[in-house]
Amino acid sequence: LQQDIPRAIELLTEAARLGDLDAHNKLGRMYFFGKDVEQNVARGIRHLQHAAIHGHPNSRHMLGLHEYVEGNHDLASQHFMISSKMGLGESLNEIKDMFIEGNATKAQYAEALKGY
Repeated sequence: LQQDIPRAIELLTEAARLGDLDAHNKLGRMYFFGKDVEQNVARGIRHLQHAAIHGHPNSRHMLGLHEYVEGNHDLASQHFMISSKMGLGESLNEIKDMFIEGNATKAQYAEALKGY
């Protein structure tokens, strides 16, 4: 089965325009990493932010990873805490790792555990 990447991107873009949060998440990751499209980190982040603001936990987690890599540990922990409260175990593990590394407080880790 031959893939039609341009058509897939067109359909994802239309779905995102119509409010599909998974489409925003997929487009965000594609543009962020440059997978099957020309890399455009800012565009990727905009898609991820839109999905995160509207309750998509995986997008929120991805934003947390981005902020962590950028050295914005406070913002990263906020993203991880929100997505862990939405039930995303990966985010809870990130908060735990940040706590072990000294980049998150015991209170933040406790709050994330309680919310999960």
